Amino acid sequence: MAPVSVKRVLISESVDPCCKTVLQENGIEVTEKQQMTKEELIAEIRNYDGLIVRSATKVTADVVNAGSSLKIIGRAGTGVDNVDVDAATKRGIIVMNTPSGNTLSAAELTCALLMSLSRHIPQAVISMKDGKWDRKKFMGSELYGKVLGIVGLGRIGKEVATRMQSFGMKTIGYDPITPPEVSASWGVEQMTLDQLWPQCDYITVHTPLMPSTTGLLNDTSFAKCKKGVKVVNCARGGIIDEAALLRALESGQCGGAGLDVFVEEPPRERALVNHPNVISCPHLGASTKEAQVRCGKDIALQIVDMATGKALVGAVNAQVLASTFSPDSQQWICLGESMGRVLKACSASTQPCSQLHVTSLGEALKKSTGFLSSAAVVGLLTEAPHNGPNLVNALPLAAETGITVQTDHKASDEREACVMEVSVNGSSYKAVGSVQAGVPVLLELNGSVFRQPVPLTGHLLFFRANSPTEFLSSITGVLATAGVELQSFSAPSTSSGEKWYCMGISSLLADIGALKSLVKDAAQLTV
Repeated sequence: MAPVSVKRVLISESVDPCCKTVLQENGIEVTEKQQMTKEELIAEIRNYDGLIVRSATKVTADVVNAGSSLKIIGRAGTGVDNVDVDAATKRGIIVMNTPSGNTLSAAELTCALLMSLSRHIPQAVISMKDGKWDRKKFMGSELYGKVLGIVGLGRIGKEVATRMQSFGMKTIGYDPITPPEVSASWGVEQMTLDQLWPQCDYITVHTPLMPSTTGLLNDTSFAKCKKGVKVVNCARGGIIDEAALLRALESGQCGGAGLDVFVEEPPRERALVNHPNVISCPHLGASTKEAQVRCGKDIALQIVDMATGKALVGAVNAQVLASTFSPDSQQWICLGESMGRVLKACSASTQPCSQLHVTSLGEALKKSTGFLSSAAVVGLLTEAPHNGPNLVNALPLAAETGITVQTDHKASDEREACVMEVSVNGSSYKAVGSVQAGVPVLLELNGSVFRQPVPLTGHLLFFRANSPTEFLSSITGVLATAGVELQSFSAPSTSSGEKWYCMGISSLLADIGALKSLVKDAAQLTV
């Protein structure tokens, strides 16, 4: 991937000083402004290429759209529910987090809450401070032999599992992404939620907040649990339905809850916080010195690596870019974009295509269809060089425009190439290209196989005609009259029937209409 220019970054929250230091050491100007209102942030963000936040800053669509130069939004932490990722994606802005920065801190707090629930530690501390000695009141339970259900088996869920296993707990879990054999390798048996709920003495959730996880623990799921089950949420407020949790606590169906997160923070509704069987914290999951240093340093290094074209880590909305950092990938991206532009120009349609089919050929391109198709969309939708969509927003914009994108890969021992087909107004156009000696080249256009590959660089004039002897002198005459030099000429390997030809020219014709009386079709572009 080509380096992304990041010259100025705004840090809108308290982030460890190492973040600013790392960015500045790599030539990036940093401004720190905390506790801005939404209006102040909207006014300020237009001046920056990057924005770094924690969880308090709400990066809404209004903020995203105000960032006319914004290229990267970095979340120094894990959850990005305070960022309008869809709005950022549509603008071609990368959103990244630090997926492992607070893993250990969040896992340790989860374990602390599980232990506190089992032994009523916070309540006993308060009682002692009140001058009481209530040993019988705080009778607890051992964790040994109890069943812990872990909903969400990512980094944090895994760390919680391994730690609580040391207490002799049996760990079971649910995760729609992590393969069962993977979680089994670290001691967690996977099952469906309906199978999990009735078995658990304790439940802890470690999922992102999204429509499918909102209210995951609700009246229905609590009713399926053991009476007196204890629950912990150090992930995101809303995964456990707060009203349902309160009802379960009042009825005794839930025996206690450890909550580090709430739907509203700080919570104005205090019924849960004040409940005697609830242990609550003010969102302390990442609040350790180590996590803050790790998150601050990680987000800074990730931005630097992205800006220098070294690597892309933690991108939540641009997974296709992760495979674009190999030494050869940039030329293939240029090829995909250039082929898209050629097909758009040669179709001579003001309407966008309705279908795009990209096929990669050769073992080396097996994992490249993602960025090749995105690059093709960039070419198809770009009106001018350096002005248009990018790899981040290409596919969402294609869907919005009505373009159906299909990808495929075929093994080939003969060559590495990209085959691209588009449908426009019922007509089909096809191109085949490759990268030779580090240069993107066009091998074939609509059935015309060029004798010599056409380098996709500079100003190009494509036209479709019969035998070249009938029109070549007339076309060169038009070019000469317009003061345009002919720099190269590429002809198809066979000249029978109507074929496509390509000329490399010194500049684009001011009026291509003069050619259209000489040939069947004509198109020009700069790549």
